[in-house]
Amino acid sequence: MVDILAENLSGKAVMGADGTELGDLYNITMDLKSGQLYDLLVSPHEHLDPARSGFDVDDRGRIRVPVARVQAVKDYIVVAR
Repeated sequence: MVDILAENLSGKAVMGADGTELGDLYNITMDLKSGQLYDLLVSPHEHLDPARSGFDVDDRGRIRVPVARVQAVKDYIVVAR
């Protein structure tokens, strides 16, 4: 697996494997002691209702995508829906 620096992911577009643009990466949650990654926090695009994204939503309306759902990181972060 190729290493990717977190600074290169900030603001990267997040897309469902079905082609739906979800939004832009806001942050990544993790366990500071173990380094285990938990969720991608995605700022949803204006046209997308976060509640209908198929993922949990935090109290600020950001979509919480489990890291295990990430399928690819290239021009977009592609996630399984």
